[in-house]
Parts: sequence; C-alpha cells; structure tokens
Amino acid sequence: MDSVPLTRRQQDRAARIAAELASLGLALPGTLIERRIRCGKPGCRCHADPPLLHGPYWQWTRKIGGKTVTRLVPDDQLDDYRQWLDNHRRLRALAAELEALTLAIADAGQRARRRTPAPARKNRQTST
Repeated sequence: MDSVPLTRRQQDRAARIAAELASLGLALPGTLIERRIRCGKPGCRCHADPPLLHGPYWQWTRKIGGKTVTRLVPDDQLDDYRQWLDNHRRLRALAAELEALTLAIADAGQRARRRTPAPARKNRQTST
C-alpha cells in the first residue's frame, strides 16, 4: 500500500509540532483555584461583618475515574503547578492540531485515490 504523500508545508508543520512537543516539559491536567475559607472558631475575624476570610489557599483539582480529586498546593510549588498546567493546555492544543493535520492529509489521500483511475486489468485467456 502506498503512503499518503505530504506537501512540504504539511511536513514542516508536523515537524514544528513534534519539536514543540519534545520541548514542552512536564504537563499536568486540571485546574488551579484560589480559595479563601471561614474557620470554625466563632470569635474569629472570618466571622466578622464584613468577614476577613483565611487564605489564600491554592487547590489543584482534576478528574480521576470520573471523580473530582483535590490537593492543596504549597505556596513554594505554586509556580511549578502553573507551568505544568500551562504545558498541559499547550499539549492538548498541539495534539488537536496534529490530529487536524493528519485528518487533512488522510482526506486528501482519499480524494486523490478516487480521482486516480484503476489500472486496466489484462484478461487472461485460457486454452481449451
């Protein structure tokens, strides 16, 4: 089976995507949210009017097996998590772009095959 030919532009784009994927670094799915909370002590400032809530506390949430899992992120790791989450968003965008490029190449290959006439068959005669 012949492989689908790629244009120079498609080859270049695929190479740029591969290079960016290779240089991406660690990637982490999920969301980083800032939380401020009210504690259980009745005389605390967080129960005043207006309340002065405790925090900020940073939480990383993600889905595992259809369930939301949450982890507190220490302040000294906050920049790392932000970078990993940004890398994951970029990873997903690059994967989607690579899929779209591959689909365009596959569709072009199918269209080219339909336009190309099938080679003529030679009839073999058998002797009797």
